[in-house]
Amino acid sequence: MTRVLLLGGTTEASQLARALASAGIDAVFSYAGRTEAPVAQPVPTRVGGFGGVAGLVRYLRDEGVTHVVDATHPFAARMSRNAVEACDAAGVPLCGFERPPWEPGRGDDWRSVPDVAAAVAALPDTPARVFLAIGRQNLEPFAARPQHRYLLRLVDPPEGVLPLPDAEIVIARGPFTETGDAALLSAHGIEFIVAKNAGGTGARAKLDAARTLGLPVILIDRPALPPRRIARSVEEVMAFLAHPADLGV
Repeated sequence: MTRVLLLGGTTEASQLARALASAGIDAVFSYAGRTEAPVAQPVPTRVGGFGGVAGLVRYLRDEGVTHVVDATHPFAARMSRNAVEACDAAGVPLCGFERPPWEPGRGDDWRSVPDVAAAVAALPDTPARVFLAIGRQNLEPFAARPQHRYLLRLVDPPEGVLPLPDAEIVIARGPFTETGDAALLSAHGIEFIVAKNAGGTGARAKLDAARTLGLPVILIDRPALPPRRIARSVEEVMAFLAHPADLGV
C-alpha cells in the first residue's frame, strides 16, 4: 500500500495534495511550522520538524512511508538535504517536486548573486530604498547596511524587534499581481529589489513590476542540493508514485 510523505509549504505542494486526495492515495502533508496560519489541506497534516536526519528516518519507518515527495521551497535547503540522506538510509524512494528557476527576459535588470551575504554586498553604499522580498529568516545580514530604508513583505507579523533600524512591514499573502506590486514599489519609492530565485508564478509579480518600472533586482541563486529525482508537474509526481524507478536522477 502506498503511503506518501509530502514535504510542503509551496503552491505546488498544495496542488499535489489535491491530486493525492482525489486519487485516494494515503498521504501526510508536512509543514515546517514557520507560518502561523498555514493553508488548509485535503489530506492529514503535521507541523514541525523531524529532529534532523535520524528523526526523519525514524518517522519514515514508524509511519510506514513508502514514498517521499519534497515540494518544499527551493531555498529550504536543509530540509531537502535531510530528505535525501534520510530516504537513502531508510530505502524510501524520493522525488523532488521542483519549480524551474526564473530566467531574465528583455528589459530585466537582474544581478545574480550566490547567497545572502553577496546580496548585502551588492547594495550601494549610498542610502537607498530597498524592497527585501526574502522572508523573515535572512534579515540579520542586512543590518550591516543600516543606511538603507527597507520594505519587508511578510506572511505573519514578526516576533520581537527587527534587526534593521529603518524598516517598514507589509503583511500580505500571495499570489500577487504585477499591477499591485508596481503600485507597492512606486508608493514606497523603491530603488532596489532583493529577492530569491524561487521560481513559480505566485511570487514573480515583483519581477515583472521591476521590469515595468526599470528597477534593478538583486537575485539570489538557489542553493546547491544533492542529486535526486526531479518532477516538474503533478502528473510527473503521480507517475513517480506509480513507477518510482522511471524518473531518473
